[in-house]
Amino acid sequence: MIDRTLFLATAAAFALTVATAGAAPPSASTVPAGSSAAGGTAGSAAAGGTSASTLGVGATTTGPSGTDSAIGTGGSAAGGTHDLTKSHVNGNADNLHGMSKAQAQDGGIWSHSMTHTTVHQGEVISRTRSMSHEPGGPPTKSTSTIDTAATPQ
Repeated sequence: MIDRTLFLATAAAFALTVATAGAAPPSASTVPAGSSAAGGTAGSAAAGGTSASTLGVGATTTGPSGTDSAIGTGGSAAGGTHDLTKSHVNGNADNLHGMSKAQAQDGGIWSHSMTHTTVHQGEVISRTRSMSHEPGGPPTKSTSTIDTAATPQ
């Protein structure tokens, strides 16, 4: 059986490696040559015996030959009678979108995490929202966000 944490960490490292190695084909871009950005978010939630985690990481670089970008995203859910994980990435070198969702539910106890990562015009934006709930109390919520355009260089 594959350790999901190791798999997710490897996927994130691979995404950054691909972006810096220039493995994607060059394409036209309005981003100035020589610029680059990388970032990501992750989150987890746990309640009762359930847990859910997601992460997303993106990177982009623009050079004389064009733009290279990559996204890695994934999730894991465990402990519920109903566990669900979904991930997908779509787009091209100038405009990538990745989404991961994980949720585990056991009766009224549930854990949920969702990450959305975008690489667009030399900028990486990622947001993770995680929530968990046990009957008798309010849901516990957390949010993690990064926007490389808003981050000082």
